[in-house]
Amino acid sequence: MDIPFWFFIAVVGALGIKLARPPAWLVLVLLIGGYFLAPAIGSFLN
Repeated sequence: MDIPFWFFIAVVGALGIKLARPPAWLVLVLLIGGYFLAPAIGSFLN
């Protein structure tokens, strides 16, 4: 079974939010931080 990586991350994130119930501000900070840090992390890994 071949699923896209972004779909896997979305499912794991949704389950984590549903089960762990983090505060909304923490979810927003992680999403925004990940969006801005993704190019730096991607270039570092390559």
